[in-house]
Amino acid sequence: MGASGIALSLTDGCGKRDTRPYDLRMRKLIVPIAALGALAIATPRLLKRAFAPPLRDVHSEPADHGLAGTDIWIEGPNGKRLHGWWIPVDGSAPAVIVLHGWGGNSADMLPIGPGLVALGFHVLFLDARKHGRSDDEDFMSMPRFAEDLTTAINMVSGRDDVTRIAVIGHSVGAAASLYAAATERRIDAVVAVASFAHPAEMMRENFPFPAPVTWALLHVVERMIGHDYDQIAPRNRIVEVTAPVLFMHGDADTVIPLRDSIELHQRLPGSELVVVPRGTHADLDPFRPFFPTVDAFLRKNLRTEQRLES
Repeated sequence: MGASGIALSLTDGCGKRDTRPYDLRMRKLIVPIAALGALAIATPRLLKRAFAPPLRDVHSEPADHGLAGTDIWIEGPNGKRLHGWWIPVDGSAPAVIVLHGWGGNSADMLPIGPGLVALGFHVLFLDARKHGRSDDEDFMSMPRFAEDLTTAINMVSGRDDVTRIAVIGHSVGAAASLYAAATERRIDAVVAVASFAHPAEMMRENFPFPAPVTWALLHVVERMIGHDYDQIAPRNRIVEVTAPVLFMHGDADTVIPLRDSIELHQRLPGSELVVVPRGTHADLDPFRPFFPTVDAFLRKNLRTEQRLES
């Protein structure tokens, strides 16, 4: 095709032929294409930084909540060490693994510890990679949260004093708990607090970019994490979960909307849903009046003392 063929394809957006000199018309194409090429090269590096949340200070420890906890270190994926606080009770008992959300750490979840211990449960507060006191990592993702959770399950299930295992997860930690529970049959109960239904939708709503840029970024993120969004989305994996699930979500959450937990609850027959009035995404206080509901759910589903099988 000659230059005339190219000229016919260049219009001003209203169907009118662009009659500017050929080199100017080509520059109109080449400049944005070159810019997109530079963006494609730079974006993965920038996104890895964005998906590696900075380490936040651990602002409290178990003793601050009247808990006798022990620092533990678990060999995790990619040779990284995972930090956790192990809060034991006397004798054999169920264990509850608690997983924080994006950019948080186990200290954020410590306020729920006294109630769990009072129920007679061992508790493990886990720091995901790149969070809390766990080792650094180049980037994190929901599937990597799930990998860390599975690592913790391996540790806990190997203890002679653990009879059953429940998981409490918040935000990305909640989505990771559901993702893990879709295949991990050692999980006997899940409490999912403010889970998203689909990672791409969650990011799309929170990315502060025009739609075309957001679409391009989502495509790059999908390649970076190495997982198809639809294949890891709780919306699509929830039907594979056989453990009982309690969904909790604040009606004032502006990060992940309440409709996500409502949808997941509707997709999983037999699950339970608690809507927390004035509950936001990161403030635990509005959830406190509903702690007894969590307690009752865990007592009901962890009541057997039959030894779990690895």
